[in-house]
Amino acid sequence: MKIPEQTDVLVIGGGLAGLSAAWEAARGGCGVTLLMRVPEPSETNSYRAQGGIIYRAPGEDPEDLVADIMTVSAGVALPAAARLLSREGPKLVKRILIDELQVPFDASPDAPGELHLTREAGHSIPRIIHYKDQSGLAIERAFFERVRNLPNVTLLTNATAIDLLTGAHHSLEPADIYEPLTCVGAYVLDQESRTVSPIFARETILATGGLGGVFLHTTNPPGARGDGFAMAYRAGARVINMQYVQFHPTALLAPDGCFLISETVRGEGGRLVDRRGREFMQRFHPDGSLAPRDVAARAIYEFMLETGEPCAYLDVTHKPADYLRERFPGIHAVCMERGIDLTQQPIPVVPAAHYSCGGVATDSEGRTNIDRLRAVGEVACTGLHGANRLASTSLLECLVWGTRAGADAAARIRGGDKFVFPRVAGWNYEHEPADPALVAQDWLTIQQTMWNYVGLIRSDRRLTRAWRLLSELDQEIARFYRNCEVSDAIVGLRNGIQTAQLILDQARQCMESRGCHFRVD
Repeated sequence: MKIPEQTDVLVIGGGLAGLSAAWEAARGGCGVTLLMRVPEPSETNSYRAQGGIIYRAPGEDPEDLVADIMTVSAGVALPAAARLLSREGPKLVKRILIDELQVPFDASPDAPGELHLTREAGHSIPRIIHYKDQSGLAIERAFFERVRNLPNVTLLTNATAIDLLTGAHHSLEPADIYEPLTCVGAYVLDQESRTVSPIFARETILATGGLGGVFLHTTNPPGARGDGFAMAYRAGARVINMQYVQFHPTALLAPDGCFLISETVRGEGGRLVDRRGREFMQRFHPDGSLAPRDVAARAIYEFMLETGEPCAYLDVTHKPADYLRERFPGIHAVCMERGIDLTQQPIPVVPAAHYSCGGVATDSEGRTNIDRLRAVGEVACTGLHGANRLASTSLLECLVWGTRAGADAAARIRGGDKFVFPRVAGWNYEHEPADPALVAQDWLTIQQTMWNYVGLIRSDRRLTRAWRLLSELDQEIARFYRNCEVSDAIVGLRNGIQTAQLILDQARQCMESRGCHFRVD
């Protein structure tokens, strides 16, 4: 793989947010370099999204969606961000996903020519369109194929961004023309050759996804280790609301990791029950099994503590078997592989880390406090989610803010933007291979510490113990990183410990319980 030295727009991440930004910047006439850690987009959170994407109900007032977002966010969401999503989101879904990419969303069985609308927890009405239970897969595949074939997009796979290049932290030449908080690209590792090269860019867009991998149980893919949060923080970006980590209430726990059981299973009538089939959610929330995610996740956690049970159960057996197999083919197939027939028996579920509501602070065009650096998707904090994310807003946020960031970056470059591509020192290599046993053990310490002490229910005592453990580990990993041969694994470990500490530090500072952040003290 030949890493280009210069590009107009560098997009780091190949999920829906990164693809939307790359698509719009390329359409704006810019040369785009799209960087992906993996060879295919199947390891992104976007690809794994099951439920769907918000569209619109017939005759719906945009303020209805705003009201639902504000309610579920525990009143912390930014109204301007919610209105931007509600106003622009459905139009972009129609123009890009339905008309241009022709994503095969499911048709309504009752209204010929219309799309099927489903309801998920926290929504007051059905307004979500989907492709069976594999909506992210359908959207991501269609988008990825279109973007990778654009003539002015260079796709780099198996490439890891190590650090953002800024005037404050690197010896850029010529030195006198760059403000300290200006991003001019990134150092990038070619995983195959194990060489590091700079990519200089007029605009850099972070779209690196989530951070669920810092917790022991997560619905996220292995690559969701907080890379973008840590890189942005080291560069000097404002990173906010990190205490608000959403735990999905229904994940199928298995020896090879958690598998998400979509919100739509509850939206289509699934009930949370105990092993005897008795519902228990009514005593936690008036919406019962359709309670918002933060409430449902804590309720299951408390139910498990009270009863000593290893899980709760999601029962959808009252629905016709043929309907379930057609509506949830992906979930049905995975459950069958693990010996569970969801048409005949309830699914054992536990909460798992799912989504970061906080992140790199951005405006409506994805701009950060660092000039020429933007962030979109889960790594960004637009203010949309507040203290708790409304179901199926994530893909729509990726589409809206990715499109806006790509378009605004292209407009700045087309507008005669004055930029001189810099020079920077070469990478200083170390040649001692990282011990994989140490890497694995350090990750296990991070994940267990975060799960036990910075998870669903927090207290000062738990957070203080986590701070002692992670502070010591951070020093060990810093020495490890300085002395080891560069690799994707060691870069990820460094980012993982720093992201975990960001969550922990902001959780310690936040003394109130709100949304995803719940303190027993």
